[in-house]
Parts: sequence; structure tokens; C-alpha cells
Amino acid sequence: MLPDFLTSIDGKILFFIQDYLRIGWLTSFMRFITSLGNGALIWIVLAAVFLCFHRYRKTGIAMAVALLVGYLVTNLILKNLVLRVRPYDALVGLQALIGPLGDSSFPSGHATSSIAAGFVVLRGSPRYIGVPAIVLAVLIALSRLYLGVHYPTDVLAGALIGLFAAFCGKYTVKT
Repeated sequence: MLPDFLTSIDGKILFFIQDYLRIGWLTSFMRFITSLGNGALIWIVLAAVFLCFHRYRKTGIAMAVALLVGYLVTNLILKNLVLRVRPYDALVGLQALIGPLGDSSFPSGHATSSIAAGFVVLRGSPRYIGVPAIVLAVLIALSRLYLGVHYPTDVLAGALIGLFAAFCGKYTVKT
């Protein structure tokens, strides 16, 4: 478990987002953005597209490795080990804008897969592809906070695991 002061800060950040940042059009946008990260589908499709082009094949393979490492660490190991309750179930007054979700909160799988794949794309493709990919990855990760389904520490941990997974993918393929 996290220390009480971190849990308190997590809650304050989520209530700040709920009370001051949620507005109609942004809510619709964030729901759409988060849906792109569901099941890492957008990243899997992008990896498959990269595999079709010789120039980007190594990047596609590195993405696949990074997504697999991230999935193993986040979804199969840590979520089942930590079993952190979702913030909308733990914080009285916090309203999730999607859900309810069936798995535990820590770490964020959306953040893990998005940062893992986005970072590989950033490092393994031209800027006009890499920069939009990492921007999308960060937006997907942040959308989880906006929607009230993850604590900030869940997203931060997911992002760090995603970076680790990206380095595993890049090291394995040597792109």
C-alpha cells in the first residue's frame, strides 16, 4: 500500500480535476481519447501497420515486445498483486465518467501500453510520426485521471513501467 500522504495527495488531485477541469466538450474528448487505449488496440494496430513496411519493421517489432512486457508486468503481475481499489470506489464524492471497470487500479494499463508504444514510435520513426504518437500516449494516460478511474500514482507507475517496457523493446530489437 501507498503511504497515507500519497493517497491523500492522489485524492486531492482527482477532486481538483473533478471540481475545476471537467467541462462538457473536454469530457467527450477524453472519453474518446481513453477509448483509443482500450485493450491497447490503437497501439497493436499501429505496430501491425509498421510491420507491413520494411523501413519500420524493427519499430513494429519493438512495439510488440514493449506492449507484451508492459502487459505482463502491469496486468498479469502488479494489478493482481497490489489489488488497489479504484478511486471512484474509495473516495466518497468522486464520480467516474466511465465504468465501472472490472480490474484493480494500480498500475494503469492504459498508461503502461500507451507510453511503451508511444516512446518506441518516438524513438523509432520520423518526428512527424513520433511526436503525434507520444502526444496521444500522454493524452490517453491523462484521460484516466480526468475520467476518475485511476489515481495519479497509478498513472505515474504505469508510465514508468511503460518506459521500462519501451527500453526492453528497443534493446531486444536494437532499433
